[in-house]
Amino acid sequence: MRSLIDLYPLSSYVDWAAKRNCDPILDVFKQLFPPSGDALELASGSGAHINYFAPHFPHIRFQPSDYDKDLFEAIRKMQAESANANVWDPVHIDLAKPETWPDATSHRYDVIFAINLFQVAPLAIAESVTQIAARVLKETGFLAIYGPFKIDGKYAAPSDEAFDQELRAANAPEWGLKDVRDVEKAANTHGIILTQQLALPANNFMLVFGRL
Repeated sequence: MRSLIDLYPLSSYVDWAAKRNCDPILDVFKQLFPPSGDALELASGSGAHINYFAPHFPHIRFQPSDYDKDLFEAIRKMQAESANANVWDPVHIDLAKPETWPDATSHRYDVIFAINLFQVAPLAIAESVTQIAARVLKETGFLAIYGPFKIDGKYAAPSDEAFDQELRAANAPEWGLKDVRDVEKAANTHGIILTQQLALPANNFMLVFGRL
């Protein structure tokens, strides 16, 4: 079975999805972000989200990252077109390879966020993301994870179940919607706890985590 949804970060579908969810995410970030500091985005893709948010937080320094270095040109191009002086050059972080992960000796962050990542990755991604947060998140910082999730084994809407089945059948059995409780369990293992579970438009959620 071949997916009708093109999930490549530079595809028109991903661009449409990013534009649809930018404002709801921004509204949450405006409530959560500190007045100044540093923010790391994991799996930045095209850079659409980070470059959309940056002008709204002139005193936040944004660090894009991705495992695919071929995307760096697109991130840099968008940064230049948007004239976002507070978006740094992208760095290579492969969530499947701990040797590429940042550590606290090089930098620590007030905010770490990942958008629409968990449904296109195995559940082990929760271990990777929360381990990185445990390493480099400041004591008062937070981790924000956005996307569609199941809650206690239940879908938020029938359309989510259909999307989940398509992802698993057309791409990989390990893909698909993850359960918030499984993500929370992985986070707790690394001293990171769920502090807010926010329902956003289009059956998506923002999961906010902090240190114990």
